[in-house]
Amino acid sequence: MCISLLRTYSSIAVRSIKSTMAVRQSSDMAKFREALKSAKEVVILSGAGISAESGIPTFRGAGGFWRKYNSQSLATPGAFKSSPSLVWEFYHYRREVAAKAQPNAGHIAIAEFEAKCSTEKKITVITQNVDNLHGRAGSKNLIELHGNLYKTRCTKCKEVLVNTDSPICEALSDRGDPDSTFIGSDIPVNSLPHCKKTTCGGLLRPHIVWFGEGLEPAVLEKAGSAMSTCDVCLVVGTSSVVYPAAMFAPQAAQRGAIVAEFNIEPTPATPDFHYYFEGPCGTTLPQALAV
Repeated sequence: MCISLLRTYSSIAVRSIKSTMAVRQSSDMAKFREALKSAKEVVILSGAGISAESGIPTFRGAGGFWRKYNSQSLATPGAFKSSPSLVWEFYHYRREVAAKAQPNAGHIAIAEFEAKCSTEKKITVITQNVDNLHGRAGSKNLIELHGNLYKTRCTKCKEVLVNTDSPICEALSDRGDPDSTFIGSDIPVNSLPHCKKTTCGGLLRPHIVWFGEGLEPAVLEKAGSAMSTCDVCLVVGTSSVVYPAAMFAPQAAQRGAIVAEFNIEPTPATPDFHYYFEGPCGTTLPQALAV
């Protein structure tokens, strides 16, 4: 289903949820840890906020520019069709930034919690981030809603492969500088990343869900399944405004799951949750997930 349609239907669902919920919110860490201890299924839903603590730009809001371009305008099928070299320069820049970043204490706390408790609990990490920091921290049961910077998809044969090469092709070496004096891109299309299968040779694109595209049905189904049965959900560093992920936690709370938000400031969904812990995820999560 198209993201725009999901956003429409989901916003109606969330408004309905808000009208029927009356949550008494707490910031009692000890009480939350008791709830977490007794849970059998735990979902950790993460967003850009946790990666921002590792130095990853959010590319949303007033500061979301690369060169003179609004970053979101480059993350579209139309942008790739009209200027694949410009889009690849942007994603090469993002790959290099993410490669230099390190998982922070929040990522590590999540991975360690999963490693220590996976024999007694089902723990699922659902992330809206594409930077692979959860994977590098050690998270195993990981659902990447919006794809991964270090995966490519062939526009011809559709094969998805992991690719951590730096640069991903020689033509992108020393490219992607965010300096606003650079306009456009002059890299020939035949010098961009291409499928290595001799029977194909199609142009590769980042394996990212762009604006105007729907989430992969299998990924969405897997995430929805985890959310539908969890006892406890941690909402970590997400603005709760990007659908369909924005509807996950409110719907979990509506059916009776305990939901705790960890953020540097409240979000539109904060009043719907049972717990709210304000501060950097790298500080609050190690406290919450210590076992």
